[in-house]
Amino acid sequence: MKKYNVLVIDDERLARTLMSNYVKRIPQLNLVATLPNAVDATFTLQENDIDILLTDIEMPDMNGVDFVKGLQKNPAVIFTTAYSEYAVEGFVLSAVDYLLKPISFPRFVQAINKAINQIDSHSKPTMIVKGDAETNDKDYISIKADYKIYKVNYNDLIYIEGQSEYVTFHTKHRNITAYYALKNLELQLPEKQFIRVHKSYIVSMKYVEFIEGNVIAVEGTKIPIGASYKEEVVNFFKQ
Repeated sequence: MKKYNVLVIDDERLARTLMSNYVKRIPQLNLVATLPNAVDATFTLQENDIDILLTDIEMPDMNGVDFVKGLQKNPAVIFTTAYSEYAVEGFVLSAVDYLLKPISFPRFVQAINKAINQIDSHSKPTMIVKGDAETNDKDYISIKADYKIYKVNYNDLIYIEGQSEYVTFHTKHRNITAYYALKNLELQLPEKQFIRVHKSYIVSMKYVEFIEGNVIAVEGTKIPIGASYKEEVVNFFKQ
């Protein structure tokens, strides 16, 4: 199992303890250190390969935003703070996520999942190939979510629903929500089996029941057809 090194910076002892406990509950994470200030963290970052940095913003001597601005290395940064007014500046710095205290464990896991996906996407080249029956021998898609890798057969995948930075895979057996871009999935899926019908939906042709106006029915679910996709969808059925 691949491990991701984590560094926690927070001037509040209770916050450090909470973050430490959260990190230790996730097997893929390795807690390198929990530190009370950014100055001490500078040396830790120089001596260790840190994958994920969890840092508070309001701290003495140097706040978390200024600290991240001066970093030589580029770990995946997750800001933690009790003050929502820092959110915009945090995202300007390309932070992976912004956690507003008090932080629940499910929200923490969500942020870590985003960080891991970002790290993995940057650590190796990704080749996206338009799949079809002639060029793609795989009959399934592998989905990384909830610290698992799900194998979903194309025949079991009903439709995919885009939700901001996430998508939900609606399958015959379960729904899986994961950090993916719908555009990349559109390129990856076999084009003879799946079609984009809306900016937020990709559907399996196997489960399409009918088209009525600007709606397509898929396995009992009515999904809107986007105006820019309507002609392509209709033409697909005329083939």
